[in-house]
Amino acid sequence: MSTNVKPFLDPDTETFSYVVYDREGGHAAVIDTVLDYDPKSGRTSTRGAQRLVDFVRDRNLTVDWILETHAHADHLSAAPFVRDQVGGKIGIGEKITEVQNIFREVFNLEKQFLVDGSQFDHLFADGESFRVGELEGRVIYTPGHTPADMSWLIGDAVFVGDTLFMPDVGTARCDFPGGDAATLYRSTKRLMELPDETRMFMCHDYPGDRRPHEHLTSVGEQKRHNIHVREGVSEEEFVTMREERDATLEMPRLILPSIQVNIRAGEMPPAEDNGTVYLKIPVDRL
Repeated sequence: MSTNVKPFLDPDTETFSYVVYDREGGHAAVIDTVLDYDPKSGRTSTRGAQRLVDFVRDRNLTVDWILETHAHADHLSAAPFVRDQVGGKIGIGEKITEVQNIFREVFNLEKQFLVDGSQFDHLFADGESFRVGELEGRVIYTPGHTPADMSWLIGDAVFVGDTLFMPDVGTARCDFPGGDAATLYRSTKRLMELPDETRMFMCHDYPGDRRPHEHLTSVGEQKRHNIHVREGVSEEEFVTMREERDATLEMPRLILPSIQVNIRAGEMPPAEDNGTVYLKIPVDRL
C-alpha cells in the first residue's frame, strides 16, 4: 500500500513537517512539527502548526502518532498543540534520555525535571514496529547528529530527520553534545540498505539561492549522488570532511530555546512564581 504524504514547509527554519496517512478518512502520523517562535520578542504562535491540524481535519483523519525524529536544535516542537487539537501519542526514540542527561546539566534545569523520557507518551526502540492505520511502520535507529536520532519507515517512505539532506546538500552536522561523525556515517549506510526505490523525506533543506526547497529524494539517488556519503566514500574520508566542516559552522539560531523545549516533548519549562515562563541562555557554554 502506497503511503500518502503531505509536506509542510516552515520557511523561517527551513523545516519540513509531514502528515503521513493511509487514506482519506483513515489514520495518520504527524512528523516533526514546528512551533513558530520569534527570538527577538520571545513570542510563540501556532500559525504554522495549524496548517497541519486543518489538513488532518479536512481529510477526516485519526491521528495515531505525533513523531519526533530527535530533539531538534533549530526549531521548537508544536507536538503538544497538535495532540491537544487532533489527538495522538507523542513518540521519540528511547535514547532521548541521553540527550536529556546532557542538557539537564548544560541548562541546570529544575530538580523536578526527569531524565527518563516520561515527558513523551512512548519511547521507541530500534527495530520496533508500529501501525498508522493500514500502514506498517518500523523504527530505524540513526544516531550521529545526536545520540537519539530515529528514522521512521512507514510503508514505502522513510523520514530521516537530520541524518541525511538532499543529495546536493549532504549530511547533518555532528558537533552537538553527544554527536559523532563516524556514527553518522554508519547510520547513513544503514538507511542506504533499504530498497533503492524507497522514498526518502527530508526534515530540512538548505538550498541557498541555487534552487527552490525540496523535500523528497530516494535511497537510490542518495547512494549515487549524495555529495558526502555516496557510494565509494569511505568512513575515514567522511569523518575527516565532516569534522573539518563542522568546525566552521555557527550554532543554529534557535538552539538554546529549542533544546530546552524539545527535551520536554514540546512543553515549556514550568512558570516561575510570577506566572511567567522563562528560557535560559547559558553564557560561554556551547
